[in-house]
Amino acid sequence: MGSAWLMKAEPEPRIVKGKDVAFSIDDLERVGTEHWDGVRNHEAKNLMKEKMKQGDHVLFYHSNCKAPGIAGIAEIDKEGYPDFTAFDPSHPYYDLKSVESKPTWFMVDVKFVSRLPNFVSLKLLQNLANGKLKPPDYVTPQDSQAIKDMPLLNRGRLSVQPVSLAAFETIKKLGLNGGWSSVETATPTDHRPESTLSGQPDGLDSTNPKSSKRTAPSRTTEIRRSKRPKK
Repeated sequence: MGSAWLMKAEPEPRIVKGKDVAFSIDDLERVGTEHWDGVRNHEAKNLMKEKMKQGDHVLFYHSNCKAPGIAGIAEIDKEGYPDFTAFDPSHPYYDLKSVESKPTWFMVDVKFVSRLPNFVSLKLLQNLANGKLKPPDYVTPQDSQAIKDMPLLNRGRLSVQPVSLAAFETIKKLGLNGGWSSVETATPTDHRPESTLSGQPDGLDSTNPKSSKRTAPSRTTEIRRSKRPKK
């Protein structure tokens, strides 16, 4: 079945060196497949360069916004290759030290698979993990443990993270079936599971959250993946 990953992108506008680096599940659905450029953290880069394989599953995560969380499913379409945006002086994440003959940074191509009918917010996962929210009836004890073990909840800053297959299936189950009323507060509701991805959201406004105040990434942490800059 391959491996699974969580990959973060910023859905709301943010200007870096005069260019908008926003990229959302809407953008990935529109283009179909896109290179995952702009990662400037060595641990995340090594995962893309050495570990990700074609066909691996991806949880598409909206980051650096008012209500961060998982908005859709994607998959790895092309395995690691040099991130050519690092060679481009006009690109927001240009790196003078990375050269074509000896590239520092790598990327993969990611292909859209589906939206999740119910947005799976970080707040929801935190509340499920710490017991503040009773899991929906369809979530098993094994599912709950898989959520608790996710790097997102234990070492959340990294923008590319491994995800166990159990956690991937649990997140997908949450996204399909719903059972809470609010993205931000993760309030439980009476639940009736949906059977397919085409089902309607259950008690949830799944529109993209609006951005709150932003802080530009620093070189001491990590630069998250950016879209091809808008001209």
